[in-house]
Amino acid sequence: MVKQIFTEIPSHAPDTPLLDTVSHPEVLRELSLDELQTLANELRHFLLYTVGQTGGHFGAGLGVIELTVALHHVFNTPYDRIVWDVGHQTYPHKILTGRKEAMATLRTAGGISGFPKRAESSFDAFGVGHSSTSISAALGMAVAAQHKQENRHAIAVIGDGAMTGGMAFEALHHAAHTKSNLLVVLNDNQMSISANEGGLASYFAKIWVSKFYHSVREGGKKVLSYLPPAMELARRTEEHMKGMVSPATLFEELGFNYIGPVDGHDIGSLTHALSNMKDFDGPQLLHIFTQKGHGFTPAEQDPIGYHAINKILSKTERQSQPQVMKKPIPKYQDVFGGWLCDMAAKDERLVGITPAMREGSGMVAFSEQFPDRYHDVAIAEQHAVTFAAGLACEEQKPVVAIYSTFLQRGYDQLIHDVAIQNLDVLFAIDRAGIVGEDGATHAGAFDLSYLQTVPNMLVMTPSDENETRLLLNTGYYAKQPAAVRYPRGQAEGIEITADFDTVAIGKSKVISEGAQIAILNFGALLSEAKIAAEALGATLIDMRFVKPMDQSQLIRVAETHDLIVTVEENALLGGAGSSVALFYQQQGMQVSCLHLGLPDQFIDHGKRPELLSQCGLTGDEMIKRIDRHRQKIRHDSVKGMLLNK
Repeated sequence: MVKQIFTEIPSHAPDTPLLDTVSHPEVLRELSLDELQTLANELRHFLLYTVGQTGGHFGAGLGVIELTVALHHVFNTPYDRIVWDVGHQTYPHKILTGRKEAMATLRTAGGISGFPKRAESSFDAFGVGHSSTSISAALGMAVAAQHKQENRHAIAVIGDGAMTGGMAFEALHHAAHTKSNLLVVLNDNQMSISANEGGLASYFAKIWVSKFYHSVREGGKKVLSYLPPAMELARRTEEHMKGMVSPATLFEELGFNYIGPVDGHDIGSLTHALSNMKDFDGPQLLHIFTQKGHGFTPAEQDPIGYHAINKILSKTERQSQPQVMKKPIPKYQDVFGGWLCDMAAKDERLVGITPAMREGSGMVAFSEQFPDRYHDVAIAEQHAVTFAAGLACEEQKPVVAIYSTFLQRGYDQLIHDVAIQNLDVLFAIDRAGIVGEDGATHAGAFDLSYLQTVPNMLVMTPSDENETRLLLNTGYYAKQPAAVRYPRGQAEGIEITADFDTVAIGKSKVISEGAQIAILNFGALLSEAKIAAEALGATLIDMRFVKPMDQSQLIRVAETHDLIVTVEENALLGGAGSSVALFYQQQGMQVSCLHLGLPDQFIDHGKRPELLSQCGLTGDEMIKRIDRHRQKIRHDSVKGMLLNK
């Protein structure tokens, strides 16, 4: 196969005559192999243009172009179910399933999602965003087809990274017991599970996927079942042959018929393998190898850097941008990364842990400077938390860097293995609150709710980069389970003066004193809360701690103000504001409160400022909501007086 290389991302819509005719995947089923290859080339070119216009996940989609075309060519989608793991590689799938024109709205408010979404299309068989879920979901669909006696195929497409997740192996283990017609496509694009990709491996893969071999193999099983010694000899012979050229043994032992490895960029090999395996019974695993960013040289050479890209500005747009030299504002993840390196140099007991998010969590420098104390445990959040607990038992100082939405997966371990034993583990929780274009699957909307309910937990919400470092220090030295949560993206541009300083646990910080209204801020919305406080002449307090809260401050503002307003970028239900209300109730204090936070709904994708405005969490929206609340109080007061008369 000739690989088409695009030297730059096209700035105008490419000419795609064949792709333009694909309004439904059924069109693909009539195409020849040469036409499928042409379609793949056009699809790759169009994807480059589209992501250049909108930004979004990049390399993974380029790597599965041929696989996507082959799957929709061979299987009768959407009747046959394709479940994509994680889902960041599904832009080609969206283009081929009637959403080509909608790609211009990708990841924008009201536009299509950057991940599969059941409500968006019948071709999106399962909504995803987190990894290692595809095999479980597809197995459920396969078993349902069995129960309903439907001749429906279920296919799980999972990457080698996602296959490291324990949930994937739980599903593999269960699949063998159900004997359902499940096809797992293992897309090996980075970890090189198979070291043998030469001619011998490809030759044997073609033999194993042939219907002749399969019929001989199954027929031989029946004959040799009457001769157990011969049966065992045949099994071992086949096992050793496969073991020479592929990692088949593991999956065969789990009960899967393993085929591969197959070149994932060879349309002919893919369609041949999928067409034959479509007719095999029982759990099947097709192992393909692909190249992340395939067809775009920079992404091939730097698959991590091109995992996702921002919108590519045109030359005119770049020239119109004001050329003002400013000191770059760090991202919160980089603030954490700098602190981690500094603290590791100071304390040799520190151990850094990440569940496969080294770059996203700002741990690259730490991994290079302290390789013996850096542990990427792969996509295994549960293990990451309990591994940290084990380290803490031996007087090490584990720091778990993890996204808020991924810590949800280790919640039982956080309670059972860390908090009950009151172990000294620090959780650096990134992507707290709204995450913008990645949408509901990645939003850190619930961590305050699920963390503060756990005894022994110390929960902190810094408002800027200096406070982030200050509270990381505080949590590190606290000698108890501690969590510091901070948002995605750029910090506030505040000078970092904290070195290894700490603050008293539970101590808040008064930003400004006012009258009548007291705004209690929890987290990185302080700059927005300042706008409201200045406009309303309100007292503004940066609470810093959700657990324990500054109770003396809560009592003071309740006694000196008419209205208490809490602000947080977390679900209101069970959030920081609810704990403030509970405290006042327990104290027997009658306090008028207004709680501002995320509503009881999943926040869809869009630009962060747009979403904050929709949720009433910008400064201007806070002012409007506070004014409406005060008017309601006055109205209710007047109404009450009239009724009493």
